[in-house]
Amino acid sequence: MSPHFSNGAFLTALVFLTGTMAYGQPSTVTHQDLTRYVDDSGDVRIIRTSDDWQQRRQAILDGFQQATGPLPSRDELPALNFQASQDEVFRGVRRVTGTIQAEQGDRLPLDLYLPLELAGDVNSLTGDMVADAVPGILALHPTGSAGKRIVAGEKLNRQYAIELAQRGYVVVAPDYMSFGDYADYDFESDAYVSGTMKGIFNHMRCVDLLVALSAVDGERIGVIGHSLGGHNSIFVAVFDQRIDVIVSSCGWTPFHHYYGGKLQGWTSSRYMPLIRTRYGLDPDAVPFDFYELVAALAPRTFVSVSPVNDSNFDVAGVRKAIPAAGRVYELLEAKDSIMLFTPDCEHDFPTDIRHRSYEIIDRVLKFEPRVTKSE
Repeated sequence: MSPHFSNGAFLTALVFLTGTMAYGQPSTVTHQDLTRYVDDSGDVRIIRTSDDWQQRRQAILDGFQQATGPLPSRDELPALNFQASQDEVFRGVRRVTGTIQAEQGDRLPLDLYLPLELAGDVNSLTGDMVADAVPGILALHPTGSAGKRIVAGEKLNRQYAIELAQRGYVVVAPDYMSFGDYADYDFESDAYVSGTMKGIFNHMRCVDLLVALSAVDGERIGVIGHSLGGHNSIFVAVFDQRIDVIVSSCGWTPFHHYYGGKLQGWTSSRYMPLIRTRYGLDPDAVPFDFYELVAALAPRTFVSVSPVNDSNFDVAGVRKAIPAAGRVYELLEAKDSIMLFTPDCEHDFPTDIRHRSYEIIDRVLKFEPRVTKSE
């Protein structure tokens, strides 16, 4: 039997979202209201089953792509063809710096972190999964000219790529366009409507790399990121359901809570220019919101690290969206898989919360780490 909302759960959700009891059938579905969907006939219906939710989820993906442009087809991808430029021992693990073929005409710079015992050319490490394969992690960096090296320790409290590698994970840390070795990326000449969708495509290619490695169990994949990397973690996981656990630090808040609804920061070439040119910087006009994106991660594990003094992403909005998305998690019988940490700090990813996040990743991916916080 498909999971469903009990009458009490639905009424609780409706009161939470509207502040009053509503009678009659609404003519539209708002981004904040995750209890309803539009059926194939165009009628608004209450979400009662997981099949109902899948219809709403598809509408969320469609709305997102109205603002970002479509996700390109992945039916005929080129070979990854990893080309290494540096291979070194770094803080107890092997770090291979190089590029992969993201798509025709574009190579994606990245760092790949591997256990020291994995020697040889990276392309020779692809193939059938070995018996003692470990989970893989996609580590997405925050804004900064150093790009992928930020998550290797270039900035305090951002070193989650190297810390997870030291725990024993295989970790891939790519550059985002306009940073690091990708600094000269030309947004104007690519085929994408938004930098956001190009990022999603690139990050899915990084998951392809992890899955291709014989040392990685492709059924155990996680993503983690802070700030720029925090929302990119959500974006890629919405589209790539190979990702089992998502950690987003200082990465999001609903649009009405982003600088009081002033959305200019989302409209650069590296993000979504259509929010300005098509939707007039109006939070009500944008065809998606983070309430929906977070819900679209369900039933996979989602950890939001949202500091109480983050001036970029207001925790007040997060505190509204998490319970709303939580109704969907409850519908899908995963109510304990959505978590919110609100550390007393500014735009940061403090040590204790990082390590709590790692422990959740360990649990979800069924992994016994080599290194723990106490060590």
